[in-house]
Amino acid sequence: MSENKPTNPNPADATAMGADGIPVDASPEEREAAQAANETEAISELAIAQAAVATLTAKVADLQDQYIRGQAEVQNARRRADEDISKARKFAVEAFAESLLPVTDSLEAGLAIKDASIEQVREGATATLRQLTSALERNKVIAINPEPGSKFDPHQHQAISVVPSDLEANSVVMVLQKGYLIADRVLRPALVTVSAPK
Repeated sequence: MSENKPTNPNPADATAMGADGIPVDASPEEREAAQAANETEAISELAIAQAAVATLTAKVADLQDQYIRGQAEVQNARRRADEDISKARKFAVEAFAESLLPVTDSLEAGLAIKDASIEQVREGATATLRQLTSALERNKVIAINPEPGSKFDPHQHQAISVVPSDLEANSVVMVLQKGYLIADRVLRPALVTVSAPK
């Protein structure tokens, strides 16, 4: 078996190249011109690479700056939110307390009367209760006071006992204590008795 070796059909066409990419048999002028061309090309490639590095360095610096600014904005937003929460907690009851001040004034005025009759005390207590109810309603505190016969709602009512009744099963028979909602959330359920199943 014979080995297939690559052959060059025309050895005269092959030019031996040096390690620098210049033909070995080049004249000194050709060699110098080729070296100058290689150097110019290398310098040009180096300049392009340096420009790319400078562009990327500027872009990295810009991104770092944006990142630092973004972090600062996040920290400022977090600090403002914490301050707002702190203020909200601190002053959350301010409006509510302010609406209760007239009630306090009425109670103090009523207690200042030395020789009030029972009727005057009743009228004063009724007026003060109206003020208190109004203050509660302005602050979204609403009474839960179900009518007898209304359907028992376990979300707003608390059954104290089940009693025999002519009403439909699971109906409110009697309210023992009003409940209260605050902005649609149960603050205290109404205490009720509920009709037993028949």
